[in-house]
Amino acid sequence: MRHLLPLGMLCMFALSAPATTLFVREAAKGNGTSWADATGDLVATLLRAQAGDQVWVAKGIYYPSAENNRRKAFTIPAGVQVLGGFAGNETSLQQRDLQSNKTVLSGNIGSKNNPEDNSFTVVYLKNTNEETVLDGFVITDGNSNGNGPTADLDRSGAGMYIDGSGNTARPLIRNCIFQNNHAREGGAVYLNGKGGQCNPVFLNCQFLNNRAELDGGAIFNDGRQRGEASPEMRHCVFNNNQSNYGGAMCNYGGKGESSPVIQTCVFVSNEAFLRGGAIFNMDVEGVTHPKINDCQFVDNQAIAGKGMYTFSKYQDKVTNAEPVFKMD
Repeated sequence: MRHLLPLGMLCMFALSAPATTLFVREAAKGNGTSWADATGDLVATLLRAQAGDQVWVAKGIYYPSAENNRRKAFTIPAGVQVLGGFAGNETSLQQRDLQSNKTVLSGNIGSKNNPEDNSFTVVYLKNTNEETVLDGFVITDGNSNGNGPTADLDRSGAGMYIDGSGNTARPLIRNCIFQNNHAREGGAVYLNGKGGQCNPVFLNCQFLNNRAELDGGAIFNDGRQRGEASPEMRHCVFNNNQSNYGGAMCNYGGKGESSPVIQTCVFVSNEAFLRGGAIFNMDVEGVTHPKINDCQFVDNQAIAGKGMYTFSKYQDKVTNAEPVFKMD
């Protein structure tokens, strides 16, 4: 499966070779200039990275804080490519083995048996462009259980928070697994497009066992305040995610727009305790018109709309769409 980019963008990638490659290996003590002199501090490496750099991360488990600071996250700089799945001796990207070299970004920074003190958000991206890449990671154990206002980092996007509010954000998230994350909104991922544009691309990603107390068990797309949150989801799997509205995904217009492109994805065994077992769309004087093509919806559950539920001031639309659903 290939992700096709416009010709101009292909040329841009071809002309912009990475300025520096930085090397990270679990528990290493070096300065990051090579595998032999790798660093073990991924947080500091990301702070040091500049646009055009690549960060190669070897298998292991990495935490955003060593001091149990719940508000610290792995912050991905604009224009930097962060790549996991290395054994720690490769000389080219083609040598990576994502299956054998699990590279985990974990929010389990406190008591290992008590998720209540986990990181509010594991990965954070703000105003990042198309050249920003996160590829080959398992993102797990975030817990956005705080009591801040809507869209606050303490309560939204436990696995990943992408912020394009008042600006733009369009990073590429590829070959990543989001699992066992919990938030009030956007269990795994929260896209903040308020007053701006937050339109990332998710390619070959899996969303497993994530939960939101309110909306968007896996993803909450927030286009409020005349903004837009319309991600591209291609070749992704949503399995066993839960929330009240939108077991896997909630698209919220709110006088803005949230119209994701959802291509060749699978939604299986997701559950909404109220509406939209897989997807819940809410216009609220905005636009929510997801473009869904060649997707499968299997065994999703909800009181109303097992496959998809659309709520607007004009009409409610229920799509049970089990077991297979396709829409152009």
